[in-house]
Amino acid sequence: MNKVLFSLGGVEIKWYAALIVVGAFCAIMLILKEGKRFNISTDFLFNMCFWAIIFGIIGARVYYVVFNLDSYNNFLDMLKIWEGGLAIHGGIIAGLLTVIVYCKKYHVRLLRILDFIAPGLIFAQALGRWGNFFNQEAYGAATTLEHLQSLHIPEFVIKGMNIGGIYYQPTFFYESILCLAGFLFIMVVRRIRFTKIGQPTAIYLLWYGIGRFIIETIRTDSLMWGGFKVAQIVSVVMIILGLGIILISVRKGRYEDLYNQEENQAIRF
Repeated sequence: MNKVLFSLGGVEIKWYAALIVVGAFCAIMLILKEGKRFNISTDFLFNMCFWAIIFGIIGARVYYVVFNLDSYNNFLDMLKIWEGGLAIHGGIIAGLLTVIVYCKKYHVRLLRILDFIAPGLIFAQALGRWGNFFNQEAYGAATTLEHLQSLHIPEFVIKGMNIGGIYYQPTFFYESILCLAGFLFIMVVRRIRFTKIGQPTAIYLLWYGIGRFIIETIRTDSLMWGGFKVAQIVSVVMIILGLGIILISVRKGRYEDLYNQEENQAIRF
């Protein structure tokens, strides 16, 4: 499996990095398009996305390093992001904190903006997981060719999961499909008349939280903390937050705080 997409002037551009960039671009375009529908400043949203991505990448690296300290001999090694080592949950947490600060600074309603972000984020995650395919990482337990074929997984994915003569569960593929389905579901929900502000965000938290928790049960390279898989701990927190948002939103009146009300702009924090 070739990790390199192409070389330019002696610099190697890897599939993993390229897919992250493409995913981020698609997410930004989706956010800006939805913001335009509600007359939200494009400059505000673009600048917010820019800083959220920058700090998200930093957070993804810090998160990975913190739970892999034994793998690094010195501080400089921790900075070598080009050698791999990013954790999506760290990126989500850092990106969320950036958005919270940004929205508070400009007195913009946080949940409204998070609803804009949710589908773009999960779509970017669906693309980004394919970087794991080219790196031959984020896979699950050993299995058999016959089992993988019985799941109707594309042949090229099965071949890519033959590592050292052993076939492994393509958990990256399962998560990519999970995220793509979540993206489509959120996009549909956002167009439903009685969807309330915050519910698209809640669906993201529940969908990805539950799905990732299940997928982690068969991953073999998970980050660990005190004997527990860190991703599963974070997934539980995401599920609790998602349920909390849903419970709060359903207590409101049927026509109160609707996502698609034109007058319901993002002017309240």
